[in-house]
Amino acid sequence: MAQGPPTFETFQDQRYEPDEDAQYFAGLRSATDDDDRWPADGAPAQGRYQDESYEDERFQPASPEIWPEDPYRDDPYRRSDILVESQTDPTGWKAAGPAQPPIPDDRPPAEAISGNRLLTVLLFFAGLATSIALWLFETQAGEVRDTASLMLAAGRITGLIGGYLLFIQLLMMSRVSWLEEWVGARDLLRWHRWLGTSLTFFVLAHVVFIVFGYALTAETGVVEQGWTIITTLPEMLSATAATIILVVISLISMRAAKTRLPYELWHLIHLTGYLVLLLGYGHQVATGANLSGPFASIFWPALTALVISALVWGRLVEPLWLNLRHRFEVAEVVSEGGNTFSIYIDGKSLDKLPAQAGQFMRWRFLTRNGWWQSHPFSLSAAPNAQWLRLTVTAVGGHTSLLAQMKPGTPVWAEGPFGVFTAQRRTRRRALLIAGGSGIAPIRALLEDMPADTIVIYRAGRPDELVFRGELEELAEQRDAWVRYIVGGRNDPGPRRLFTPEGLLGLVPDVSRRDVYLCGPPGLVEAAVGTLRELEVPDSQLHLDPFEF
Repeated sequence: MAQGPPTFETFQDQRYEPDEDAQYFAGLRSATDDDDRWPADGAPAQGRYQDESYEDERFQPASPEIWPEDPYRDDPYRRSDILVESQTDPTGWKAAGPAQPPIPDDRPPAEAISGNRLLTVLLFFAGLATSIALWLFETQAGEVRDTASLMLAAGRITGLIGGYLLFIQLLMMSRVSWLEEWVGARDLLRWHRWLGTSLTFFVLAHVVFIVFGYALTAETGVVEQGWTIITTLPEMLSATAATIILVVISLISMRAAKTRLPYELWHLIHLTGYLVLLLGYGHQVATGANLSGPFASIFWPALTALVISALVWGRLVEPLWLNLRHRFEVAEVVSEGGNTFSIYIDGKSLDKLPAQAGQFMRWRFLTRNGWWQSHPFSLSAAPNAQWLRLTVTAVGGHTSLLAQMKPGTPVWAEGPFGVFTAQRRTRRRALLIAGGSGIAPIRALLEDMPADTIVIYRAGRPDELVFRGELEELAEQRDAWVRYIVGGRNDPGPRRLFTPEGLLGLVPDVSRRDVYLCGPPGLVEAAVGTLRELEVPDSQLHLDPFEF
């Protein structure tokens, strides 16, 4: 008989031992497996099994005393039971039963992109240092001699930093494919948010320092001096408008504000960020005291040209080429149960589309009422030559109308985006965790994952489990495991899921797997916290949170 799983303390002490994976999966599978059924390379000699008798009996318990009244005795999907908390099993979860031997994954680990991130960070700070150097080399020794000159110097430095950060912000959101592949959409989004806050801070600091500096120099009031600057200096009215737009964008980007705004309105206001560059550039050139030197007159226009070129290429040229080449249209809309439905997309030469399972694209459905809205949806099946599929959960007016689309509706797409793909694996095995409609990219990823992949699917109710039949069929085909954790947030099973004991009970070798997470921010944050407690390196974490 196979031995029961070890305790939590055993996992803590031994999870890095080299033979742990083999021991764990040997414990999951039936003890009736004979070594001579499998060739040396781990693949079955004929089909999936070497003889029909094994195939017929592989789901039968070794002894009737183990499962005397097993309701799943004839169920081919024993590897994908719904799990509940157990007070008797050492893992804390109800046992799932025996299954099949693993198929070895001989593909070498993917190349990590941490070096790309490091180089990008170094380039960023090199550009930032160059921007500050524009003031340093244009300032004579002894020029900063009193409070007024110190305030003006601080205003010019913060202005240079703010201008540089604006260029980098727009470059990161240009959607050029090479930047997405080089760094990754998640890191770009994370840096974009952090730099957005920094950009607003430095622009407002620039305004405050300059106004106070000029007020001290002219010995006038701050308000009076501010009004004089706006109305007399060239390009100041447009710069003031750019500052107001920037502050508004920063306010609506706060989580408390954006969760209350319709996505369409939030996205429309966010697009006005391009006006900040147009309205602010004239002020920088006309009034910038440190942008007239020989080096500055090359560096600043070159940076501007780079950003504008990236925007034109990523926002116009690449999408135009993509849609002229593939001519996407709606093939069919299929209900998946509840308020979830799948949209099948037809097109030309889909086998040449450079998309991978786990990626997302921005979709604009050219209907009478929705042509002006673009939404990011992940592919819910690996791309193929016949169709693409995306799965939508209706949460607003626009997404509800998508369920009523007719076949033949034209579609405008951008992408694909993201590095939430199997090619980013760094370990031989993987763990896929999905919450709610986050199962869409996870289900697609399962098609590209190696044997012994484990899927944990969190849902509120059994009828909310989307793609259950597909997941279980894929689990059989790819020798994977699916674990459903169903119930309310305060139910014992869901509460236990993202605790060290609970997660180790499901996946004892979690620290030796790549972990892919997709779902609501709360689920992702809870899972990441637990994974870090279990010492899973950040390089093995791949996140695709539901945030815009």
